[in-house]
Amino acid sequence: MSITLIPQPQHLTPGEGYFVISPTTQLIAPAPAQEVADYLAGWLRRATDFPIPIVNTSTHAADVIQFHLKPSGSDYGAEGYHLRVTRQQIEIEASQLAGLFYAVQTLRQLLPAELETAHVRGATLKVPSVEIKDQPRFGWRGLLLDVGRHFFPVSFVKKLLDTMALYKFNRLQIHLTDDQGWRIEIKSLPLLTEIGSKRSASPIPERRENDITGPGFSDRTDGVPYGGFFTQDEIREIVSYAQKNFITVVPEIEMPGHSVAALTSYPHLGCVGSGYQVRTIWGIAEDVLCAGKESTYDYVDRVLSEIVELFPSEYIHIGGDECPKSRWKICPHCQAVIEREGLKDEHELQSYFIRRVEKILEAKGRRLIGWDEILEGGLAPTATVMSWRGAAGGIEAATAGHHVVMTPNTHCYLDYYQAEDSSREPLAINGLVTFDRAYSFDPAEGVPADKAGFVLGGQGNLWTEYIAAESHAEYMLYPRALALADALWTAIPRSTFKEFFSKVEAHFPRLEYLGVAYRKPLDSEKP
Repeated sequence: MSITLIPQPQHLTPGEGYFVISPTTQLIAPAPAQEVADYLAGWLRRATDFPIPIVNTSTHAADVIQFHLKPSGSDYGAEGYHLRVTRQQIEIEASQLAGLFYAVQTLRQLLPAELETAHVRGATLKVPSVEIKDQPRFGWRGLLLDVGRHFFPVSFVKKLLDTMALYKFNRLQIHLTDDQGWRIEIKSLPLLTEIGSKRSASPIPERRENDITGPGFSDRTDGVPYGGFFTQDEIREIVSYAQKNFITVVPEIEMPGHSVAALTSYPHLGCVGSGYQVRTIWGIAEDVLCAGKESTYDYVDRVLSEIVELFPSEYIHIGGDECPKSRWKICPHCQAVIEREGLKDEHELQSYFIRRVEKILEAKGRRLIGWDEILEGGLAPTATVMSWRGAAGGIEAATAGHHVVMTPNTHCYLDYYQAEDSSREPLAINGLVTFDRAYSFDPAEGVPADKAGFVLGGQGNLWTEYIAAESHAEYMLYPRALALADALWTAIPRSTFKEFFSKVEAHFPRLEYLGVAYRKPLDSEKP
């Protein structure tokens, strides 16, 4: 049995023989490890119908899976683990529950792929003898799902979380608001969903002469009303499910740009103050939140007050990207603030806006994170930058001593085409990120060595202008997300792409058993 683990562990030493999971196998776990023990036992029971009892101690000298939680005197970090498989037993040790959980994900990958869905009654369940000492390179290993352009239900989000856990991702950023839809219930501002969650039509996808470098958007619409949003109870369900998978859900509430759905709901929040409609085409809108009205900051405070109650994430993402300044330039409220505060221009006005939002979040015990445009006009003191327009913004922020999450569109935009011959692919937004390009991602590349500690990690982003179906979303995610999983977990030097490619091919059956759609690379794309 070959060992094909994704992401690649830091240290792996093969042994001799196998441990066999049988109807008499016991799980030994101290009380603090009960949560992870329940997860593994439940997974094995569903697949095998074996009883897999969980006990505190056992008289068995063999035929056991033992959990050890050793918070003191260990060097595993928050998410590292030690997994040892012999003919007699399996031992899993970590300093924190997250480490035990990731060891269990490794154990899942060591077992037959059929266990992901099918009962294997009577089969011999062999785990190859191996010793693995492992911990991640980066603490932020994320994916983003955009539900603003096209909405995806709770069931799909849970399925995504399950697959993310298997490959050791620990952040799911959900893009909840945009010009084309507001997707989360805010009880104190009910019109955000009553009005802002609905648009009258969506753009009609159309191919262009050169899809990869073309303009990327259609101005023709289908005339079909579109809507959807998460209730607060559904958000709680998602967050709870994610926590059981040791994944933090990071909410993104766009401001001051990409806010037309909010302006349509509450027109007084804009500089113009009337005439807004939830956008039916993609792209960037000139209408943004007014940075000069105190009512805008009251709105922000009310929204974020409910957001922080729903999401325990340390970081709250406020967007901050693609904010045209044309309305601000002629708005008397915005110009009055520029004069009053001694600001140089509208770029510094955006910095003023971000700083005020940062203070609102700080008062609620949270930290602000935004796209790299928040650097323009001066970065808020404790803000964290998510660098998407290449890596330059992240490098600049890290060099200046700010924390960054790298998500450059050159490597991490999973809505881009996967092959140069776009005619053979589903219609996508313009851009190209091939499988091997995603695998070559290094979040710390270009960052001065003495500033590398400011790089929290990285993230793959799935924007959904052109993605309305769940199977299409998965097709765009996989296998490129597996490449990013390895890039974010595994220390340098990593395997060659050829070696990694062979591992991924071995994982395709596992994805199929999980019911996950994926793009199978063409023969011409194989290294």
